[in-house]
This record gives sequence, C-alpha cells and structure tokens, in this order.
Amino acid sequence: MIVWRLCRAEHVALDGEGAFLFGGRWNSPGTRLVYTSRHLSLAILEILVHTGPVNLPDGLVKLEISIPEDIRREARAASDLPVRWGQDTTRNTQSVGDRWVAVARSAALQLPSAIVPEEENVLINPRHADAGRIAVLSQSPLRLDPRLSHGES
Repeated sequence: MIVWRLCRAEHVALDGEGAFLFGGRWNSPGTRLVYTSRHLSLAILEILVHTGPVNLPDGLVKLEISIPEDIRREARAASDLPVRWGQDTTRNTQSVGDRWVAVARSAALQLPSAIVPEEENVLINPRHADAGRIAVLSQSPLRLDPRLSHGES
C-alpha cells in the first residue's frame, strides 16, 4: 500500500513526534502516531483544511511511503466510529487511536477522512514491531498551483 505524508523537511522521520507533542483527531498528546493519506490530493486537503491556503507552511515536502502488503492492517468504517467523529476532535475520537496504539495488533489503521469520507487516511503506529518495515520511497518538495496557495484565480 502506498500512502502520502506532507511535512516540513525537518520532520520527515516517521516517529510520530508531532502527534506525540500536540495530539490530533485520532490521538491525545503523549501517543505517537504518523498521519498519512491514501492519496496525495487528500494529504493536501488535510493540510489546507487546518491551515487555510494563506497560512500554508513554506517548505513542505511530500513523502511517498510504502506499507508492505504483508504488514497487518486494520480498518474502521464510519459506522464503527463515535458519533460526530468527523465534526469534532474530541476525547472520543482520540481514544480510538490511543486504544489502537496501546493494543498494538497492527502497524497501520485505515480510517475515513473527515473531509472526504469516501477516501481514507492511514495511521501508522511507529512503535509497532513492524513499523521499521514501513519505508519512505521518495521525498520531494511540494509544489502547488499558485491559485491554491495564494488565492489567485
């Protein structure tokens, strides 16, 4: 499975440090997760929805990541998630990821995107025994059409 991650060049390690420090939709601070998307376009939308086009961080890189097919993955459908999971980042949604990391049955968890529920984001547990087999295939600067990043038409 190929997934995509956008980050600054100094944060390319798949160690979950940012999520550990600040938490996110699927984890509370203190739990390490790496947030990725099944498609590069979804990864871009995920950044844009949180920053807006005017505040998009400079120097973003795109990481193409390979999760080997024989690594155990789990998936959650929207119907398996807490009520209002897509509208709010709450302790309810964070507990989903926190529990998944604690149980450590799999290295990757596929979840619907709150932005485009028909598409998937994939969480990586960097502390799972198989996480070392997950590899960055390529890394390159993210180049967006200026109309997205500067509001031009």
